Amino acid sequence: MKILVTGGAGYIGSHTVLGLLEKGHQLVVVDNLDNSSEESLRRVQELSGQPVSFHQVDLLDEAALEQVFVQESPEAVVHFAGLKAVGESVAEPLLYYRNNLIGTLHLLQSMKNHGVKKLVFSSSATVYSATASSPLIEKAELGATNPYGRTKQQIEEILSDLGNSDPEWSIALLRYFNPVGAHSSGRIGEDPSGVPNNLLPFVAQVAVGRREKVTVFGSDYPTTDGTGVRDYIHVVDLAEGHLAALEYLNHNTGVYRWNLGTGRGYSVLEVIATFQKVSGRKINYVLGDRRPGDMATSFADASAALADLSWSASRDLEEMCADHWRWQESNPQGYAR
Repeated sequence: MKILVTGGAGYIGSHTVLGLLEKGHQLVVVDNLDNSSEESLRRVQELSGQPVSFHQVDLLDEAALEQVFVQESPEAVVHFAGLKAVGESVAEPLLYYRNNLIGTLHLLQSMKNHGVKKLVFSSSATVYSATASSPLIEKAELGATNPYGRTKQQIEEILSDLGNSDPEWSIALLRYFNPVGAHSSGRIGEDPSGVPNNLLPFVAQVAVGRREKVTVFGSDYPTTDGTGVRDYIHVVDLAEGHLAALEYLNHNTGVYRWNLGTGRGYSVLEVIATFQKVSGRKINYVLGDRRPGDMATSFADASAALADLSWSASRDLEEMCADHWRWQESNPQGYAR
């Protein structure tokens, strides 16, 4: 099958592109390289031995996107492209609504124009309400608490309306938790621009000497050690979840929602201790205040993905940290080397 992947040069996108190539699919990648690198796709082709057709196109450029569909004739789409920093979304909400919502609408219009009705959408656990209790099931109350999460929730609503309007659409909404790790080769991994927004890349940059210390936001939560607990999932497990969802859509129409997580949580201090163990490096950290809107505990109930997709996460925290460290140690400056 010929598959168009938006944001395919990014962290999760590149790992998913590699997995799809290894399954024998033809890949077309659209990415504006705003927070990604074409080097990731070069390495994906090196690892897979298969070519990727790349178009440096922004989804806001409707004419350029339409031309990609004319030229490539994809049969399905996996949609990762979008801005994703929670803090930035609070400071720049219009930027997030414009980029994430309008870009997605352009994509959906091109899909409709060309009769492409299979879509796997990169959603997020941020769509759940802060009052929803873990483990989070797909029917839990929704209520994103920041503009980034609200764009994901609103796109889910758009896709639900689209699916209801035309029963030929096959749409998967994948709500994932905290992607970490890297490909076991150490050739592709997470390379955030600027200061990392997430815990693991920040910890890895401390370990490799790029940053002095990690600030742990909140040490008085009602958890085992007082720090926040999250569901961390290996990025390769996550990529495999996208492959399983796409396969499901080949045989089913409708709109489906699945959590992709491990089903268990780890505290911030557990993550730091595990990373110290696998890297052999001291991770300096300081305890800071809680961040507004952060929950004490958030982890998935991923039983629906197991039942429907025969998918479950198989890699534990130690493997996540070891693979993340292998990537960071081999690429201390990311793709810039």
